[in-house]
Parts: sequence; C-alpha cells; structure tokens
Amino acid sequence: MVELKQDEALEELFGDKKIIQNTKLYRFTSDSILLSRFARAKKGDVVADFCAGCGAVGYHFLCLNPSISSLTLFELQPALADMAERTALLNGFPSRVVAGRLQDIGREFDGAFSLILCNPPYERGGFENLSYEKAICRKEITINLAEIVEIASRKLKFGGRLAIVNRADRLAELFYTMKAHGVEPKRMQLVKGGENSAPYLVMAEGVKGGKPSLEIMAELVNTAANGGGTI
Repeated sequence: MVELKQDEALEELFGDKKIIQNTKLYRFTSDSILLSRFARAKKGDVVADFCAGCGAVGYHFLCLNPSISSLTLFELQPALADMAERTALLNGFPSRVVAGRLQDIGREFDGAFSLILCNPPYERGGFENLSYEKAICRKEITINLAEIVEIASRKLKFGGRLAIVNRADRLAELFYTMKAHGVEPKRMQLVKGGENSAPYLVMAEGVKGGKPSLEIMAELVNTAANGGGTI
C-alpha cells in the first residue's frame, strides 16, 4: 500500500484505478481527461507526457490504451512528480517519471517517442492570487508554447504525433508554432461549455514531417467545464 502524505487523497482515475491528489497543490481538471480521450494510440506506441503534473493525462491514456509500449512522464515540480511516481506504484502502471525542466531533457530522448501528450500551462499573465506552485501549472512562467513545441519536435521520431490542448483563442498561434517546428496539424477539435457557448478550448494533433491535411472534428460539449458533472 502506498503511503499518503499530508493534504493528499486518493481520487478516481479510471475504473478501479486511483490517482493521488494534493488539496494544496494544482489538481487536474477535465482538460486532462479530454486530451487523453482525444489522443489516438497505435499499438506499440512509445509515449511521453509533457507537463505531466500528477500524471492524469498519461495514466488515463494508459488505462484507455494498454497496448502502448511505454510511458514516460516529465514534470517540473518535485512534489507533483513524486505523486505521479506513487500513483504508478499504487496501480502497477508500467511507467517512468522524470523530474525537471523540459528544457533540460537529455539528448538520449531525441527521436525517442512516437506520441507526446501535453496539457501545458496556457494562460498568460502574472501570479495574481495563485501560489507559485499553482501559477506555473496554469501560466507560461517557466516555459511557453514555442518552447514546448520545439522540444516536442526534437523528441518525436519522424512521423511521430503531438497531441496538445490550449485555449481556443490561441488556435492560430498554436498551428503557426507547430508548423514552424515541422509538426503539421492533422486533426483538431474545439470544446465548449454548452450548446450555445463559444469554444473555450482546442485540442490538436500534429505529425512530425506530415503533409498538409487537416481533419476538423465536431465540436465537443464539456458540461464539466461549468460544474455540470460529466464530460
């Protein structure tokens, strides 16, 4: 049995699988689950989860796609990386957690992955009323979109995919940045909080070295974004 630390609790992740959360730190949102469902797995995929936090995206994706070959999670904050490691032990997930900055990932990972998942910090601005630990999960303080996509491009093999989520009003910037780093946008889906609401989120998948061709999926309504419950 994995020991829980102060302010930690077990929450439902998938079926009987649990994830460790800390009430004083950043907790995963519906964005993570949406991205893990949006991403498409191929048998034998070598997968990375960038900006992994407590591991919600990567672990939920693993539960949905047990045929993937491996999963490596990259997380800046030691406390969140530690929770991700203990969640893997708790559930018996075959994964590896690497703590540290994405900018410092070693060359041994160049071209290593066939799929990278990323729910990055995508808000601009300062700390406002957030603690530093929460602010760097939400805001581009320690890393920005251009850096994330550039690093992802280097760590993907040719033909590898990047599945990423961001604000809907940053769609043009997201696609420009992906194309600038050789990752061709191939699939996108907008997310809104209600039938009559404007989209607030975009999920996109790009292929390293892919040819231009974009699949635009039907808009997804996420009632959980408005406190409505299910995704």
